[in-house]
Amino acid sequence: MNNAPKQSNRAFFKQLQGYYSWYTGGFFAFLIVLAICEQLGMSRATMGYIFLFATVGLYAGIGIMSRTTDASEYYVAGRRVPALFNGMATGADWMSAASFIGMAGTLYLSGFDGLAFVTGWTGGYCLVAMLLAPYLRKFGQFTIPDFLGERYGGNVVRSIGIFAAILCSFTYVIAQIYGVGLITSRFTGLEFGTGVFVGLAGILVCSFLGGMKAVTWTQVAQYIILIIAYLTPLIWLSVKHTGNPIPQIAYGGALAKVTAREKVLNADPKELEVRAIMKGRADIAVAALKEPDTTFTKEKAGLEANLSSLKAANAPAGQITKAEKVIADYPKDLAGAKSRWAKEKGLAVRAEPIFPHAQPFKGKDQAEKDKSRRNFLGIVFCMMIGTASLPHILVRYYTTPSVREARKSVFWSLFFIFLLYFSAPALAVLAKYDVYHFLVGSQYAALPAWAASWAKIDPTLLSFTDFNGDGIVQLAEIVLGTDIIVLATPEIAGLPYVISGLVAAGGLAAALSTADGLLLTIANALSHDLYYKMVDPSASTARRVTISKGLLLFVALLAAYVTSLKPGNILFLVGAAFSLAASAFFPALVCGVFWKRANKWGAIAGMIAGLGMAMFYMVRTYSFFGGVPANEWFGFSPICAGVFGMPLGMAVLIIVSMMTEPPRREIQEFVEHCRYPNLESDFITKRS
Repeated sequence: MNNAPKQSNRAFFKQLQGYYSWYTGGFFAFLIVLAICEQLGMSRATMGYIFLFATVGLYAGIGIMSRTTDASEYYVAGRRVPALFNGMATGADWMSAASFIGMAGTLYLSGFDGLAFVTGWTGGYCLVAMLLAPYLRKFGQFTIPDFLGERYGGNVVRSIGIFAAILCSFTYVIAQIYGVGLITSRFTGLEFGTGVFVGLAGILVCSFLGGMKAVTWTQVAQYIILIIAYLTPLIWLSVKHTGNPIPQIAYGGALAKVTAREKVLNADPKELEVRAIMKGRADIAVAALKEPDTTFTKEKAGLEANLSSLKAANAPAGQITKAEKVIADYPKDLAGAKSRWAKEKGLAVRAEPIFPHAQPFKGKDQAEKDKSRRNFLGIVFCMMIGTASLPHILVRYYTTPSVREARKSVFWSLFFIFLLYFSAPALAVLAKYDVYHFLVGSQYAALPAWAASWAKIDPTLLSFTDFNGDGIVQLAEIVLGTDIIVLATPEIAGLPYVISGLVAAGGLAAALSTADGLLLTIANALSHDLYYKMVDPSASTARRVTISKGLLLFVALLAAYVTSLKPGNILFLVGAAFSLAASAFFPALVCGVFWKRANKWGAIAGMIAGLGMAMFYMVRTYSFFGGVPANEWFGFSPICAGVFGMPLGMAVLIIVSMMTEPPRREIQEFVEHCRYPNLESDFITKRS
């Protein structure tokens, strides 16, 4: 009886293998043609536009070919995505701009402590496999609020689920669109705000016409591009510095050399001189900020008096010009002076000795190390639980043909994510080796080509200040942003510019794929869970899909507008999404699967308490709109809000459930159905 569907699935799998094999071969041919064009004199700007429009055009083509008005196809890709390809799509959905662009940079700057994100995000998929994916697939509907509404009964739980899904996804999607704008503007020369809306067009063409069906097949294509883009320059850099083409194995030797170089730089007289200058300027700024009005008035009067005395003494023209320049550069008002002092106060951090890359838990004393350790564990906790709670990830396991395929899909997801996360630490160390050995100690007049070009393009990503005026680059004089490490890797490795374009295309693929999934989650929460399930249950399939498309467009434009305002720290936005998801969803989902006694009132109270606590802690401890944050509890940073929100939500859910009536027998049968995922019968269909 089951042979026909199995044969059909195998034929579909082989068909997909053929399509994507040709696609991969065609992409390599495209790179070779562009490499030849570069050698023949094609400009970098032209190459950037070709990469942008060729890749976005490719995704648009897949989106157009996948257009549909069928509800099952639009919401869950017809539930026929094979495990291997669903794993690739999930990997692309997961590999956001933060992972692709920011992960290696975070590891570069944080060393061992940056592994908290890698450990947490990878470990989260183990929780997905063990606790949620097969059981949600057995449920067999379209969204996470769907599960909550069916499991606990009533629209109140569903409404809270809708609000939480939108809040988490919107927070996360802003970070992705920011990454799209950064990459688009960097490699085409467009202004950032314009780059955001150009990138938005790429996001919409992937998801607008075909929903989850289009998103799935474009995400598979995007994963192929992003993993090729990530590994190509890394392998080249590994060969350049170690002679070994397997960077994941080779970087251990480079790490030993980096550690030795750190000791040399910490004892270097020039480095010590620069750090002393920084410390002195930071101390002056701290003192000035204690009495800003008095300091501003005295310093400005002193500079003017100095200029007057030079003129009265007929000093050389050079001295007078220099004094005039100092006055011209001095802040015009008190607000400007405060801003400068606040910036110079931050020099104290750069004046600290280099903390060894391989040593865990940064800190000058035991108290700071203990705080660092707590935050490391807090980040691991929040990223793991958050990964197992993000709606746009969990809904991917609705798209597989069966529960068995859902389990296999989690394995493939882990494998494809592992390929990048296993490589990020190697990239961080190899880039640091290059900076420590070739950039540090070079002449300002003869910077390496990659450093000189990036410093001109975007000072927030790379800048230099010759504090001691010796014309030589010291490590303390370099300001290096997290986003530059991956984007500049091809130039650091000495590769042709075509590879830089490839990396930009990979970062764009990572940002687009995640943004697609997030925007679709928001639109579906509004159209399916809110409109169809709560407002108009008699709405036709075509009407539901049309409303979803309209909402998708509206949410995308709103997110792009918010992003164009540059709302703030991308790492915070990403971490916040995970903590909010962990606090809102994890207790209700896990108890909903494994504890029959969990009831509607427990879920309502638990979700409100958990989400409310996480939001309260973030607002309290993060500097929104320039506000002064309150003290952190136990030293946990704002992105660790889930450390407080998730346990509180779980405790409240359990206590309130025990204090109120147990769920109806029908609900308990539903839990029994989901708990045994090998039984393929559709309980929801039977009930209806």
